[in-house]
Amino acid sequence: MKIKTLILLSLLVISTKSFGAGIDKEKSISQSIPKLSVQLWSVKDEVKADFKGTLTQLADMGFAGVEFANEFGEFKGNAKAVKHILDELGLKGSGAHISFEQLNDENFDQTVSFYHTLGVDMLIVGWDERAWHPEGIKEVVALLNKLDKKLAPLGMKTGFHNHDHEFNAYKGITYWDYLAKNTSQNIILQQDVGWTTYAGKDPIDYVKRYPGRTLTTHYKVKLPEGIKGKLPLIGQDTIDWLNLSKTNIAVGGTLWFVVEQEEYPNGLTPLQAVQQSKAGLDKILEQL
Repeated sequence: MKIKTLILLSLLVISTKSFGAGIDKEKSISQSIPKLSVQLWSVKDEVKADFKGTLTQLADMGFAGVEFANEFGEFKGNAKAVKHILDELGLKGSGAHISFEQLNDENFDQTVSFYHTLGVDMLIVGWDERAWHPEGIKEVVALLNKLDKKLAPLGMKTGFHNHDHEFNAYKGITYWDYLAKNTSQNIILQQDVGWTTYAGKDPIDYVKRYPGRTLTTHYKVKLPEGIKGKLPLIGQDTIDWLNLSKTNIAVGGTLWFVVEQEEYPNGLTPLQAVQQSKAGLDKILEQL
């Protein structure tokens, strides 16, 4: 009897430990899932007309953060007022799209102070035509490396956001690869998944190529030419969002999935389209 009892107790301990390990694993996966933000360019006209009202609707959709796009409506230049709204709504500033001009020697202090007040620590250059020019790309690389050194002591990072042109061929690779290989490892490669797929590239591959550098990723649909029967809404498109998300978590070091909506199919308003994409993404992330 004693031997049987000991065996049963041992099995119970093993079972309990396995169950506990399973719970810990589930907690770990849950805690590693990036938070959801929304790029305010998606609803730029609404933000301009009613900043607080628009952010209120986005918060009600369940977003944890917003990525700024240089439009603050009636609160332009008033960082304290914007921060008050964020706090009131329980939102964080996941990042901001800025230009190199906003971070030049003349404007650097003002720009950094403004976003520091908002609690934003990732300043992403959202667009620069030099990034797909044979000589201009070298200027972009130099500017990013310079900004990295200036921002690091302030606890902030810079980065670059791609469109399709950055995937044009350059020096046997692409402009995007050249930028990635010649900039500091601290510089964020904010992949816009929609533009990556539109350019015919695999977004999962590009996360794997540059581990730890996709701290913030644009989750947007831009359907490739000739695709039929799909919509530019997350979950109704062609992108393997589930495996991309797993790769972002495991390899990319991603902290924020940033929903961006630039097309509004079937007569949807921008806010309605954003809500549908978020609903689609929520269903996908439930599978993690």
